[in-house]
Amino acid sequence: MSITAIDVIRAKRDGEALSDEQIDWVIDGFTKGVVADEQMAALAMAILLRGMEDREIARWTAAMIASGERLNLSTVDRPTVDKHSTGGVGDKITLPLTPLVAACGAAVPQLSGRGLGHTGGTLDKLESIPGWSAAVANEAFIAQLREVGAVICQAGEGLAPADRKLYALRDVTGTVESIPLIASSIMSKKIAEGTSALVLDVKVGTGAFMKEIGQARELARTMVELGRAHQVTTVALLTDMSTPLGLAVGNALEVEESLAVLAGGGPADIVELTLALAREMLAAAGLSEVDPAEVLASGRAMDSWRAMIQAQGGDPDAPLEVAKESEIIRATTSGYVESIDAMGIGLAAWRLGAGRARKEHKVSAGAGVLLHKRPGEKVAAGDVLAELRADYGSRIPAALSAATDAIVVAKQPAPSAPLIIDRIG
Repeated sequence: MSITAIDVIRAKRDGEALSDEQIDWVIDGFTKGVVADEQMAALAMAILLRGMEDREIARWTAAMIASGERLNLSTVDRPTVDKHSTGGVGDKITLPLTPLVAACGAAVPQLSGRGLGHTGGTLDKLESIPGWSAAVANEAFIAQLREVGAVICQAGEGLAPADRKLYALRDVTGTVESIPLIASSIMSKKIAEGTSALVLDVKVGTGAFMKEIGQARELARTMVELGRAHQVTTVALLTDMSTPLGLAVGNALEVEESLAVLAGGGPADIVELTLALAREMLAAAGLSEVDPAEVLASGRAMDSWRAMIQAQGGDPDAPLEVAKESEIIRATTSGYVESIDAMGIGLAAWRLGAGRARKEHKVSAGAGVLLHKRPGEKVAAGDVLAELRADYGSRIPAALSAATDAIVVAKQPAPSAPLIIDRIG
């Protein structure tokens, strides 16, 4: 019996589980243009509302992988391992982590994306480095993995093209939050890139897509099972995204903070999460005997960073762009920083020009927020809490409102919360 898009939409709308044949047909049809955007949008909404069984998610992911090519990394003479974060505010962990793990002996094929809305994008951050290019052809990708051990770049056109089309559609149809669609989107790209092992950083909190711990656990569990079903060793850490990571939020600002970590300094939370993820990645790659803290302190991770940036046309010694305008936020009362809301700071950075509302929009390399205090720290009236930076002064007032509201000073410090909440896998 022939399959039609309307039959598939109706089945999911009515709460039925889709068959393997229906899933294969609809993904193939959407990739080729046989299934129209409005039909896939209707199906995505039905999936959001009705959900999917594990079998359906696994088949949906497999069909998206099959829509394009799958990289073969068998010629890379190091164990391959990747990391993926579900996105947050100040989340520059990929920048120090990738060269660190490469310096420990693994190969890290890191396919990354751009920021949208309040969450920053790894490629936007790296593009603040003069000359650096996110476009790496497949042959050069594999060669750089062999020679340098680390690549951070955009996915090629041939990898999971069904996901590229569906991702853009979900963004404009209110279906981004669907766990089956998030899990299959992430895992189809990661599996197609050919890595043997994967560590997931699933964010939970005000600045994350997953606001509740139960949602985050379900997403992590789903992705771990998808990875294992495709013979990719997969584990996940649930990490807090109620407070921005580090002190810098913005593209060039986050590169500077990452360089501080690679030089042996940097904020304690960035170092803690970088090392925790590095240990998980090395264990998954069979290199658990290597101590990433020792490698970081030795300077070898910085050497790896410089080689990675130069391999993609970047100048690791070039000065980074600095925004033309700035504004200081000061404490109006004495006390302790009770909280810094990640969503509010992310929104402020976005309004300053560090992020984009649509994918085609350009971002400002120098724009963003520099925090001067962290939750739990004591402050006196008049102390600097944060600095806003923008290329245009007209962007500052709206950002100032969001950032000021995000930073709460109270008489007593709030109890500290753990950065790493749980491990799944």
